[in-house]
Amino acid sequence: MKVAVCINHVPDTETKVKVSTDNTTIDRAGVNFMLSPYDEIAIEEALRIREKFKGEVVVISLGPDAHKETLRKALAMGADKAVLLKDDGTRDSYGVAAGLAAELKAIAPEVILFGKQSIDYDNAQVGTLVAELLGMPSVAVVVKLELQEGKALCEREIEGGHEVVEATLPAVFMAQKGLNEPRYPSLKGIMAAKTKPIEEKPAASAEARVRTVRMKKPPAKSSGRIIGNDKAAVPELLRLLHEEAKVL
Repeated sequence: MKVAVCINHVPDTETKVKVSTDNTTIDRAGVNFMLSPYDEIAIEEALRIREKFKGEVVVISLGPDAHKETLRKALAMGADKAVLLKDDGTRDSYGVAAGLAAELKAIAPEVILFGKQSIDYDNAQVGTLVAELLGMPSVAVVVKLELQEGKALCEREIEGGHEVVEATLPAVFMAQKGLNEPRYPSLKGIMAAKTKPIEEKPAASAEARVRTVRMKKPPAKSSGRIIGNDKAAVPELLRLLHEEAKVL
């Protein structure tokens, strides 16, 4: 069985993001990058599928050369093959999906995995867009995945509970926390990943459908104030909540 995992190279979760002088992108100077955590879960699931059904795990990322770092980590975890779809520019979600879909159509995997969302822009759109472009069913926020003959039985999160759905293969699945516990790359895997080739291809072009007009950080929180330290402060607190905070 061929399994493809689409992964992203994102700022570390501890990064203090700064906006560039153009006000439309983040300032990458001094920023540490990492494999998006939900994508890590998707890779682990792909490896487990391979262990059960045999076959091949291919990891794919779209972006500049810096994405090779993330692809190397996926190879160290145990992926068989890595593909970098080269593009040094900035794409919207549709543009990323179109580039990935073109490559996925060519390699024709039975299972395509994404993280439920990438933690940079949190759009949670690319996996579903890829499924639509390929004409495949898709299941998001998957917390349990069981493959059967020509189909998949999935458990996914919904508001207030879980939903069990069935999808025919090939299909696209977006992994949620709880689907598995990603493995740490072994020393052997890390050393092997250094010599595994990363196939590079130009990403298929796509016209942007969304343009970033302005990016800004939220305003700083105002300092708090103490209005009293006993029950006599309650009337004033209620007045402020009603008149200033407007939450009552």
